[in-house]
Amino acid sequence: MNIVYAQQDEQKQEALHVLVFSKTEGFRHESISSGLKMIYDQSSKQNWIVTATEDASLLRDDLLSKIDVAVFLNPTGDAICNAGQEAFTKFIKSGKGFVGIHAASDCEYEWPLYGNLVGGYFLTHPPAQEATVIFENFDHPAMQPFEGMETYTTVDEWYSFKENPRKNVNVLARLDENTISGTRNDNWKMGDHPLIWWNEKDGVRSFYTVFGHTHEAFQDQLIIQHISKAINWAGKRID
Repeated sequence: MNIVYAQQDEQKQEALHVLVFSKTEGFRHESISSGLKMIYDQSSKQNWIVTATEDASLLRDDLLSKIDVAVFLNPTGDAICNAGQEAFTKFIKSGKGFVGIHAASDCEYEWPLYGNLVGGYFLTHPPAQEATVIFENFDHPAMQPFEGMETYTTVDEWYSFKENPRKNVNVLARLDENTISGTRNDNWKMGDHPLIWWNEKDGVRSFYTVFGHTHEAFQDQLIIQHISKAINWAGKRID
């Protein structure tokens, strides 16, 4: 995929340099194209300079030194070689931000630094369907679009995780498992089922949201604002 540089609005605060990485070595979500369009459309409003690529060989110091926030948009599998991992580790340890969208949790299972960033690894999911998200905390900028709402019902693919991330992250929302139907078994059930969370450690801000399986997710104004604010928070523009 070619690199795309988004326009910036000189009337706003200093531009935020955002890398969108969406390489897939496993399942490929068709919604990647819609996610890229959404981020590009937001770039002029948010004053982001966006670099979008699926070429992992570009994840080197030359590029990453210019980036403020890395957004992993539905990447899957073992997508990054050792040299890329080394460069990305340096990038993160320099205090840069990370936002994982949906299948970001289905990526790089053997890389501990990445696992700590994303917060939880994908295990399975029930069939994609309409279900209800229960909000737990609005004390984060990415939750502002949902303020005043106890729940939000929408269609997505509701991931379960190999381990419950709650002990290691700050959970913002969880799945109401009672709203899931039509499943063949209960292997997707977690009981306590986090879906959205954040973390900040050693000057590094990381955020994960389960939203993003469908094209429609990236056309939902609440989710667009949710992801946009997550990116600005990870880039230390807002607190």
